[in-house]
Amino acid sequence: MSEHDAPIVSLRDVHVRFGRGASVRAVDGVDLEVRRGEVLALVGESGCGKTTLIRSIIGLEPVASGSIEVDGHAVTRDARSLRRLRRRVQMIFQDPTGALDPRHTIHEAVAEGLRIHRVPGDEAALVADALARAGLRPPERYVRRFPHELSGGQRQRVLIAAAMALDPAVLLADEPVASLDASIRGEVLALMRSFVDDHGVSIVAVTHDLGLAWNIADRVAVMYLGRIVEVGPTEEVLATPRHPYTRALLSVVPETRRLEQQILHGETPDPSRIPSGCRFHPRCPVVASGEAARLGIEARCRGEDPTLTERAPGHTAACHL
Repeated sequence: MSEHDAPIVSLRDVHVRFGRGASVRAVDGVDLEVRRGEVLALVGESGCGKTTLIRSIIGLEPVASGSIEVDGHAVTRDARSLRRLRRRVQMIFQDPTGALDPRHTIHEAVAEGLRIHRVPGDEAALVADALARAGLRPPERYVRRFPHELSGGQRQRVLIAAAMALDPAVLLADEPVASLDASIRGEVLALMRSFVDDHGVSIVAVTHDLGLAWNIADRVAVMYLGRIVEVGPTEEVLATPRHPYTRALLSVVPETRRLEQQILHGETPDPSRIPSGCRFHPRCPVVASGEAARLGIEARCRGEDPTLTERAPGHTAACHL
């Protein structure tokens, strides 16, 4: 495999645990790759571990076991290593209002990363270029303003500008449009997609909304209770979902009315008490309907933990069905 073909981010059997005695298995054995110049949508219900997973990529959450590499370098807690990592990997948070210091001008918000990483060049020109690339034109209109003077969409663009000012290789976007009006979401998603197409940036976009994947993602990884249960090309996963959890998520997306709506009963289980066998089986419509019993796989669903296996080229799922 050439350097260009190697994944930009590689996770191998990653575990992140919280709580007394590390009983909460927030991320529980994740294997995942992010390719160069792609958008990977990381999808699942709230509490499934998506945000914890991307925070571990940038070193904000310590990994209990397993390994993470970014551009061939292992992610460690070493200060010098983290400094280098955070120049190459930038995170865009869900709430731009909370992420921006209300006392700082827009210039200062975008310039902060440039100063921390001692990026050479004219600061004013670098800030103006980043704002323009993020769609805030002319940048002179914004640099002296404060966050409260901007709309929600403009504040999100400021966060994107601050990230892109460092020319990162990877953007980690945590629900990047969840707090925005529907009329603005498409513009911000198109902007993020342009960074991939025009600059070769890789993006991991965390979302609970599979509809977002239709608009921006090259591949989709579906996460449930700390583990990836399905991953593959967007069109393949959305057209032919191979895991019952993915089918349930898709059934409530307007673009997939062809699927019978499936209501999942109960909340996502407590990650400190992960069920035996397939972790999805207590909520699985295939088990609840009796279909698993008819197919003779119910005992495996309840007692055997499935692994990701290939169902189509590049499309894997962890299911006994």
